[in-house]
Amino acid sequence: MEKSWRDKINSGEIYYCSEAGFFREQIKCLMLLDKFNRTRPNQQRKRTKLAKRFFGAAGKNLYIEPPLHANWGRNTYWGDNCYANFNLTLVDDGEIHIGDGCLLAPNVVLATAGHPLEPELRRKAAQFSKPIRIGKDVWIGANAVVLPGVSIGDGSVIGAGSVVTKDIPARVVAVGNPCRMVRKIEGCS
Repeated sequence: MEKSWRDKINSGEIYYCSEAGFFREQIKCLMLLDKFNRTRPNQQRKRTKLAKRFFGAAGKNLYIEPPLHANWGRNTYWGDNCYANFNLTLVDDGEIHIGDGCLLAPNVVLATAGHPLEPELRRKAAQFSKPIRIGKDVWIGANAVVLPGVSIGDGSVIGAGSVVTKDIPARVVAVGNPCRMVRKIEGCS
């Protein structure tokens, strides 16, 4: 028996968005996201309750500035004391793990999903997913994009506009397209 799309997510295997139940489940998640995005600035308590229902984990003192964009929500796991500015996009078909104390600037994209190179497969709504892992105390600058399967080490800084295609070690500043380490972070500043 062939594995379902649920079993193939996070494995890097090809699965099809047209499989039974895919969009029905996704719509349920998107309805909850719509409620989150419709909250008013003075409704932080309501946002917190919705975040706890929407995400796989929503750590203490999580603050996300709407609008938030996400495929599922439930596949994203937040640590404590995290902040995300407006227009965060989570292509969270696969899992996204964000450590304690992370800061995400406006328009950051964390994308676990990709599509095969073969046009025949793309026509059939084929895609694959690989998890993203962001360590503790990471700062990701405005308009940065993190691609499927990438890990970013504790305490690192990703420069604005960077496209992170490969793993970034802990305690470095990395910038560019493709994103590369430019210096280590040593001591307190």
